[in-house]
Amino acid sequence: MNEEKEYLRIKEAACFIKERTGDFVPEILAVLGSGLGSYAQSENVRKVCEIEYSEIPGMPKSTVKGHAGKFVFGYVEGKSVMFMQGRVHLYEGYSPLDAVLPIRIARVLGATKLILTNAAGGVNTSFEPGDFMLITDHISCFVTSSLNGENIEELGTRFPDMSEVYSLRMQETAEKICNNLGINLKKGVYIQLPGPQYETPAEIRMIRTLGADAVGMSTVIEAIAARHAGMEICAVSCITNMATGISAQKLSHEEVQVIANKSEKNFKRIMTELAKSM
Repeated sequence: MNEEKEYLRIKEAACFIKERTGDFVPEILAVLGSGLGSYAQSENVRKVCEIEYSEIPGMPKSTVKGHAGKFVFGYVEGKSVMFMQGRVHLYEGYSPLDAVLPIRIARVLGATKLILTNAAGGVNTSFEPGDFMLITDHISCFVTSSLNGENIEELGTRFPDMSEVYSLRMQETAEKICNNLGINLKKGVYIQLPGPQYETPAEIRMIRTLGADAVGMSTVIEAIAARHAGMEICAVSCITNMATGISAQKLSHEEVQVIANKSEKNFKRIMTELAKSM
């Protein structure tokens, strides 16, 4: 797909959404990961409207259990927020361009800030299921860049700088928020692998050698596309399990959802304060 066709796809989807949302202009895009999507339907959000991904022209559909597959538009503490209640992943058969399409749509609609969340496996042995980890940096491993192909000049430069993908200002804000809330926020490096299979013990040993603290199947390509488009990013992982070989427990998506749901109360508190502070 050439850059002209891809930018047209982004603009068509943005125009369709704009017809439904009217005067609503999102300041923030918040991507809600596995088991964390209920925030968009909570009392913390003064909802304006919601749109199913399947209604939007050119928009990929979310097929994973626990990902509702819709945009929710509303206000959190006076800030206009566009929520992704579920994302799409490469392992669902989508291209990197498909996976980051929602990020680019939000940018065209006016969003300048991005909150990324995910459910991740803990690689750092000091972590425990239920912990939250502030992502300070990332590693892309065996994942094709979302900037592959012709550059979309309207969004950003061909060779974007990645020396500060995750805003230091936002990291400081997130740390202060969690300190005030009495939530123990860990910090670390997140690595994205393609999935959908969980990692082998040998792969986890490789990941630890590379310097990652948590592993998952999303987020990095989204962050790259957002940074390319000039968005300011804050990202938080919910550690839902310890990675293969660190824990003897067998891994399952159901376990991921259970732990994420148990962490829901603190997640809502963090999300609300983050949105308010951005």
